This record gives sequence, structure tokens and C-alpha cells, in this order.
Amino acid sequence: MSAAANTAPVSPGQIFWRRLRTYRTAMAGGVILIGLYLLALFAGFVAPFHYERQDRERFFHPPIWPQLEGARLVVPRYEQVKGQFVYQRVPGDTKPLQLFVRGEKYSFFGLTTATLHLFGTGDDAYPIYLFGTDQFGRDVLSRVLYGSQISLSIGVLGILLSFSLGMFIGGISGYHGGTLDNVIMRLCELIMSVPGLYLIISLRSTFPPKLSSTQVYALIVVILSLIGWASMARVIRGMTLSLRERQFVLAARALGQRELTIILKHILPSTFSYVIIAATLSVPYYILGEVVLSFLGVGIQEPDASWGIMLNAAQNTEYLQRYPWLLAPGVAIFVTVLAFNFLGDGLRDAADTKNQ
Repeated sequence: MSAAANTAPVSPGQIFWRRLRTYRTAMAGGVILIGLYLLALFAGFVAPFHYERQDRERFFHPPIWPQLEGARLVVPRYEQVKGQFVYQRVPGDTKPLQLFVRGEKYSFFGLTTATLHLFGTGDDAYPIYLFGTDQFGRDVLSRVLYGSQISLSIGVLGILLSFSLGMFIGGISGYHGGTLDNVIMRLCELIMSVPGLYLIISLRSTFPPKLSSTQVYALIVVILSLIGWASMARVIRGMTLSLRERQFVLAARALGQRELTIILKHILPSTFSYVIIAATLSVPYYILGEVVLSFLGVGIQEPDASWGIMLNAAQNTEYLQRYPWLLAPGVAIFVTVLAFNFLGDGLRDAADTKNQ
């Protein structure tokens, strides 16, 4: 028996996975994103403090990192130089770093409350500020972690809504054709002709300014979805024009299946490979949309945390020169966008058989 006959059959999914694993940057981007979303999911547990907690004795405190003392890690204590945002270490005054320490109460998955934190000292006199504090004495690391829950989830929810709407409308447009197709495509072109940023701001400004952060969050998701579906609808419409003449679609039509059933069960599933890749590449734009809105003051509002609202403090050039740790949310945005682009490029190349 030949070697070829002994070779086990390989599914398209396995072939795709083998190709994807050869792209190290894509795999690295995927690992980074998994880590970021896990941190966002367990932000209350990982963050040493609540995002609203203020330390009025430590405004603009520089990062405090644990130091090795003998065989254990300790957290040093600092005191402020009178009248200045300058801090000096108190010699010999330290507190052991503890894992799984009790601290401030937080909501755990919105189901219950907990007080267990990953690390800390258990003593407010010896706080651990890995990324320093902001102008209100709030821990930057904790706010970055809590802010990731908003900034990262908006990208995923926005993509789910806009791409689902775009796929459905594009499928109907391409399959039905005629006047309906013409009207839908002209509407898509109208939406795509308007600059996205200005449309977002104008839509947001039509709503009452005094909205809760939850309402603003939902509003941002809806706005980003409304302006993002048009481009997807155009692409899916073009793919549907080709797929509607395939044998499996003609067979379903001959069996008397309804148009909507054919679109949902036969045509749209054939576009999933493209949609997954396009979604991965588009998520960063939705994240940046929230960041821009919050940065301009029409998105998430204080004291709630998002990466965009945290960057407001970075507008002050004096702050940037003296307290560079305020740029931590900017670094988080950069890493997230880069990871999504790496993963998206890898998915696109792995799915393209012409590159093999």
C-alpha cells in the first residue's frame, strides 16, 4: 500500500489551522488578544483597586513596583515632598507583597460581589501602583483594566451588530436584485460618502447630554453599527450575485425553499470565511471610534473608566513631560490595534490559497 493511501484525510479547517500556525506574528497577535480579553473579563480580580478609588495623599504618584528583599517581594512606602508632586522613598519602611489578598468590593460577572484581589499589601498606607496614579490619585493600572471592559467589548459588539445587519441586507440585495437592489446600494453609497467621524459626532450630539455611562455605551455601539454595515453589505451583495447561480442554490430553489431560507441557510454561510477575516481587521476601528468619542468628551464620562476618557489627561503637554505614565491607556490601544491587525493579516493570508 502506498504512503499516500495511508495518509489520513485532512479537513479544510485543519489545513487552514496549519497555514495559520506558520504566521508567527498572527499567532502572537492572537495570544495577546486572548490575554487582553481575559484581563478585561477578570478586571475586578486583577486590579488592586476600584477604578473610582481616590488616594488624596498621592496625586501623580510615580509607579511603585515591588522590590526583592531577601527571599520575598516587598512594597516600599513613599512620602510626598511638601507642596510638590514629588515623592521620596522612606528608608526601611516596607510591606510584604501578598497574593490573593482581600481588598475593595467589586462585581464579579454582574452576578455577585467579591473582595479577593490577585495581589496587594492589604494596607492602604502601602499601596502598589504599578502604573502610577493620575491627577485625582486614582490607580492608572486599575482604570486601564476596568476601561478595557468598555473599549474592548464595544469593538466586538459593534462588529456583531454591523456585520450581521450588513450580511443580511447585502444577501437580500444580491439575491433579489432589481429595484430593491438598486435602492439598497444607493443607500449604502450615501452612508459611505459621509465621513465616519463627523457622522458619529453629529449623531451623538442629537441625544441629551446628560446620559448615564450605560446609556452612552449602548448609544456608541448603535451608532458605530449604523455607520459600519454599509461597506459589508456591498461586499456580501457582490458575493451573493455569484453564489446565487451555484448548483446548491439552484437545487434549493428547485426544492421550493423560500428566498429567506436560501439566503440564511445556503448563501450567507458560504461567506463566513471572508466575514471572519474582515471582522478581525475591522474591530480596531470600532475601538478607536469609542476612544475618539470619549477623548472628545461625548463618549463615556467621568468617573467611569475607558481608554478614551483616560487619554484626556494626556492633552496637557506639561502632564506628559512630568508624568509620562498617564500614556498607559495609549499603549494599551496601540498594542490592541497592532494585535488585531497582525491576527487579521494572518487569517487573510492563511485563507488565500494562492499564497501557498
